[in-house]
Amino acid sequence: MVLESYVVVHNIAKRHNVGTLARSATAFGVSELILVGRRDFNSFGNHGSSNHLRFRHFHSLQEARQFLKDKDCDICGVEITHDALPVNEHPFKKSTAFLLGNEGSGLSSKECEICDFFVYIPQYGCGTASLNVTVAASIVLHQFGVWAGFTERSRDGNKFVVAERPVKQGRRNYCTETEDSIIEERRARRENSANGFFGETESGNSSANLLDALFVDG
Repeated sequence: MVLESYVVVHNIAKRHNVGTLARSATAFGVSELILVGRRDFNSFGNHGSSNHLRFRHFHSLQEARQFLKDKDCDICGVEITHDALPVNEHPFKKSTAFLLGNEGSGLSSKECEICDFFVYIPQYGCGTASLNVTVAASIVLHQFGVWAGFTERSRDGNKFVVAERPVKQGRRNYCTETEDSIIEERRARRENSANGFFGETESGNSSANLLDALFVDG
């Protein structure tokens, strides 16, 4: 059985966290980073890792859930809930997608509804109530990789070997904009703007639109 991991990004308040998430995702063998809602994001902090990671976009959580279920993939919410399990106990059964909550409010009720189970990261110090979303993602993804038995990347000196930069994905992998999808994205943009989800620049466009060609169709 081939085991895979995915990261689902929905309603993260700080746009630059997505770029850092992409860096952690490539380090720990994530197959795809799935964005729900807006397609644009700030790639700051990815240090070129986005070139080695597949991006996929869905307009709604239910669309993302259906895609993952079609792949026989569990959806794991990273949240301190009453039934959450310690991630270091490796409560995984198969390929898993990790859904990360908003930095301030955590997972919403709608996000929790699509999760099959929850994990939390045990803390041992008394100085903070929670971890930054990118730090939490790194820990959880590493724990899954250990459980799944992912092959460790070879090292050269004090660095891990980075693969050759992939051939740039062309327009065939661009999220095709039909009339219906444009209407749906505009509706989702209005709904999410109040929550600070991947906010726009003053000109109405994120600089990260340069990464649009990395997306594959949902």
